[in-house]
Amino acid sequence: MNRRGVWVVMLLMALLVVMPKAWGQRPPETHPVSATQNIVMSWDRSAMPGDIDLWVPEVVLGYSADKSLKYGQLHLTCAASTDPRMGACPVTGVATSATGSAMIEVQATERRSGLRTNFSVKGWINRGMETRICGSYWLDPIRPPWIAAKDDCGGESSVGTRAALLIPVEEMSRLVAGHWDAELVLALHDELAGPAVATYRFTFDLTITDRNAVSIYFPAFHHVTPLVQLNSDYDPIRQTVGGRTSLEMCLYDGLGSQAQYLGVTVRDRSGKPPGPGGYSLWHTDGGSDDTRRLDYTVTLDHNGAPVSMPNGVEQQLHGIDTAQLRLVLLPGMSQPVFCVPTPITFDIPRVPISTQQAGTYFGELQVELRVPTVTP
Repeated sequence: MNRRGVWVVMLLMALLVVMPKAWGQRPPETHPVSATQNIVMSWDRSAMPGDIDLWVPEVVLGYSADKSLKYGQLHLTCAASTDPRMGACPVTGVATSATGSAMIEVQATERRSGLRTNFSVKGWINRGMETRICGSYWLDPIRPPWIAAKDDCGGESSVGTRAALLIPVEEMSRLVAGHWDAELVLALHDELAGPAVATYRFTFDLTITDRNAVSIYFPAFHHVTPLVQLNSDYDPIRQTVGGRTSLEMCLYDGLGSQAQYLGVTVRDRSGKPPGPGGYSLWHTDGGSDDTRRLDYTVTLDHNGAPVSMPNGVEQQLHGIDTAQLRLVLLPGMSQPVFCVPTPITFDIPRVPISTQQAGTYFGELQVELRVPTVTP
């Protein structure tokens, strides 16, 4: 083979290698197809998952050199402009052009409590060209999903559209612990105010825990350690002293009130051996004989049933997933959560006044909450 022939063969081989690379950059012909996407996720609020990608990288909604298909002006709309139950955004396309992304508001509902919280989905579209006349098949400007105007560049009109959807991590932080359901439905149109050519449905099944926020909450003492007056009174007829006091207490399990059970322990922290009742108040003069000690008992009200609390013994409260709930704003939290109301009662059995030293009595106890490590 002469030198001229060698060069011809080499040139042809080079073309065969380079041409597929150039043509491979052109988007394939794509036609709109309805789809359903189920997002099932779980995480703890101490380790947020980051942005949740729905359509990232961008999904091609339609692309064809056949301009009669109008894929260069595809746009997305919602079923309602203000009702976020299936996504709130414009219900018709917008003919004027705009740049940048936009937010779609979606309502999430917590299964156990029925609590509703909105979060936003970030979305945008951009247009595709038939050729790389402007440097790339996809134009740089991103636009809100409902922009119905096609793009022009270099004397050519757009022939395709792709879209991106994601949930920013700061939006997911709006959801407190619980089991959340949400739905987003978007309709795709090829004409302004025209019928939908495809429908995209996203369902969300999100299980969120917040184990670092497990709390024993006393509504009457929002930010301080409770100081409780036990309201002992003197009965002049029977000449006895005793009394009963109840304190509102609410237990937050960090699981959306869906724990298998809550383990509660109450301990006497008075520093002296308590009496036979398990808990004792002591005279402030520092004495330790029986005349300077008032015994009392502790009882919890769980779902309407009394639960006796022996000193230092854990009692497991079951039926948390069906117990009544109370909406509270816990210290250090920005969103309200539901906790399980569990009033605590201190009962001083009546004793003869003659057996007690007159004066002020003081005691201290500690309430502990344990949540099982297994997530329901």
